[in-house]
Amino acid sequence: MTTFVLVPGAWHGAWTFEPLARKLREHGHQAYPLTLTGVGDRRHLLTATVNLDTHIDDVVNRLVDEQVTDAVLVGHSYGGVVITGAADRVPDRVAGLVYVDAVVPENGDSCWSLVTERERGWYLSGVGETGYTSAPLPFFDPRATPHPLASLLQAVRLEGGLDRYRSRDYVYATEWDGESPFTALHERLRDDPTWRTHALTSGHNIMRDAPAPLLKILLAAASG
Repeated sequence: MTTFVLVPGAWHGAWTFEPLARKLREHGHQAYPLTLTGVGDRRHLLTATVNLDTHIDDVVNRLVDEQVTDAVLVGHSYGGVVITGAADRVPDRVAGLVYVDAVVPENGDSCWSLVTERERGWYLSGVGETGYTSAPLPFFDPRATPHPLASLLQAVRLEGGLDRYRSRDYVYATEWDGESPFTALHERLRDDPTWRTHALTSGHNIMRDAPAPLLKILLAAASG
């Protein structure tokens, strides 16, 4: 049995991963789709102090509280920064990483630094309302909520490399509406023999658009 911790992208909650989590449980695995602090049904916790470290703590605390030692961390979009930071904090609890059309940061990178000007414009949408939140975009699921801006701007601090983990998968969506910010990253990882890369015919919301092939990739990650 493998324990999956599933981290959504900005503005989104555990509901993005819950159908996939149910399928993973049907295959005999444990699965924890997370809602990060300040977002979704935890939006009442959103303050100006919520940042990337807060979200990394969300993942680390779940691993520690559940005494997980074989986790496969799955991060969508912004969630890629979160799972990278969490794995770095507790590498002995993490077996694999799956980046679902997500950023893959190195030490000192932020989500802001790794995306294009279009995504940066999205991040600044609605900031004037509070000064510290990014508003969900009109085409998002109605359950999407404002996201703490500091988490998108803060640089991640890493002490080690990703080569410490048993498996690393990158899942790339080929059907973006416009240019994907992850194309160059996918091409670089595709040529790296230490990564398994997968290109799916899907928009950015792979969990919704291509759940069956994504499930297959996660089950393969569980077997190493």
